[in-house]
Amino acid sequence: MIVAVFRSRLRPEARDDYLAWAQRTTALAVRMPGYRSHKLFVAEDGERLMHVEFESEEALRDWGAHPDHRAAKQLGRARFFAEYRAQVCRVIHQVDFPPASAMPADLAAPPRGADR
Repeated sequence: MIVAVFRSRLRPEARDDYLAWAQRTTALAVRMPGYRSHKLFVAEDGERLMHVEFESEEALRDWGAHPDHRAAKQLGRARFFAEYRAQVCRVIHQVDFPPASAMPADLAAPPRGADR
């Protein structure tokens, strides 16, 4: 599994436009082959952290190359973000508690949606 970690700060004046684009690209991302899950966390100081999981590097590359995602990234640099940092990581170890075999089926399956 591949995890992408995207830390960012929005420009205050871009918030509404960003949220519209984020909703659109999220709807697209969850339909991409190899997509597993994503979550967004916002700190008290306004920093945002998006945690995204894909099955493989190829699946993440395909998402990164998608024309709509490329357009969103361009807008992010030009209008939405005051700053950001993107990191891509390979999961080398994972522990689930309780073990997936002990979880109800709806909890053991990887999530397909996420917070906005």
